[in-house]
Amino acid sequence: MTTVIVDYDSGNLRSAEKSFERMAAETGDKILVSSDPEVVAKAERIVLPGVGAFKDCRDGLGGYDGLLEAIEQRVLREGAPFLGICVGMQLMATLGREHGHKTKGFGWISGEVVKFRPDNPKLKIPHMGWNELVIDQPHPVLEGVKSGDHAYFVHSYHLAPENPAHKLAHAEYGGQITAVIGRDNMIGTQFHPEKSQATGLRLIGNFLRWKP
Repeated sequence: MTTVIVDYDSGNLRSAEKSFERMAAETGDKILVSSDPEVVAKAERIVLPGVGAFKDCRDGLGGYDGLLEAIEQRVLREGAPFLGICVGMQLMATLGREHGHKTKGFGWISGEVVKFRPDNPKLKIPHMGWNELVIDQPHPVLEGVKSGDHAYFVHSYHLAPENPAHKLAHAEYGGQITAVIGRDNMIGTQFHPEKSQATGLRLIGNFLRWKP
């Protein structure tokens, strides 16, 4: 099995690659980092990371000829398991509202990416650091991850899904922030599993074993 981490200049992918390689040693998967649409088109699993601004990531991905089309072909039409991380998860939304921009997302999860505003003025934005997860719905990729487990977040925006069934987990930070979303063969995490130690490694291992 080949898992491709999509490289579209969205940041340093080395930590993600190392975490996936560590868990792939248990599953026998081959981990590739690539921006080549032909490589993505043959992947059994696809991981889309992302750091920074929604619009920058959306524009950056669109700058690689045929890359988004290859992702959509494998994920939407052929059913390959997909994991979006941070902005890679946010891109699954219908629309991103960041810094005054209205940027179209993939439209895979109906909803918008909006800035969250904690009800406690002492809480800083961006939300940066460790937070407890609250599991809203069971999912194979969350097997063994329980409410109270910690994950590492760095963000100012989150995906607010229209359908509550698409929100699999949240965190509390002066109100609820979406932590995990998913439907069908797609799942996304607002936190960084590659930086979330045992919790993140368990999620990555589950993803590599997941057969939607």
